[in-house]
Amino acid sequence: MAYRYILFYKPYDVLTQFTDNSSETKRSTLKDYIPIPNIYAVGRLDRDSEGLLLLTDDGQMQHRLSDPKFAHPRTYWVQVERIPDASAISALQTGVTIQDYRTRSAKVQLLLEEPPLPPREPPIRFRKNVPTAWLEMTLTEGRNRQVRRMTAAVGFPTLRLVRCAIGHLRLEGLKPGEWRELTQADFRF
Repeated sequence: MAYRYILFYKPYDVLTQFTDNSSETKRSTLKDYIPIPNIYAVGRLDRDSEGLLLLTDDGQMQHRLSDPKFAHPRTYWVQVERIPDASAISALQTGVTIQDYRTRSAKVQLLLEEPPLPPREPPIRFRKNVPTAWLEMTLTEGRNRQVRRMTAAVGFPTLRLVRCAIGHLRLEGLKPGEWRELTQADFRF
């Protein structure tokens, strides 16, 4: 039996799982978008994050892409409150301490233009007197809410977080809620 690999553009406010066992009101899950049984997300995106998610039924591939020892890069577009200065960017690049843990070094750059993303529903909070900026951050580890904690640690809280790449796989060509199956040409892991 051949394994399946799915790229999905997870919208905001969708759980990165196929079932919701909470007692809260019904929340959107992957099952609302992807009708393929027995596949699982490689890694996670928080409910309030958006972007590229890889799903598969290949357990070895899932382990290889999720385990921090393989240092597989994941790239995010991060909208932050205010404009980060050079010292904040440098701190993010060399690693910051969050919850008694020092993050690995990361590739971080201030984007000169807003990335080509559809508007988020609901939109982020807008404050007339507080500018925002976009960062591109590439990490090789993925702790719980790590990007948000990193930007907050240097004084620039995250307003919107979108994973735009997992390794060489990119978000381009997908809209929120859309998915596609990977082809042989997509594989270079």
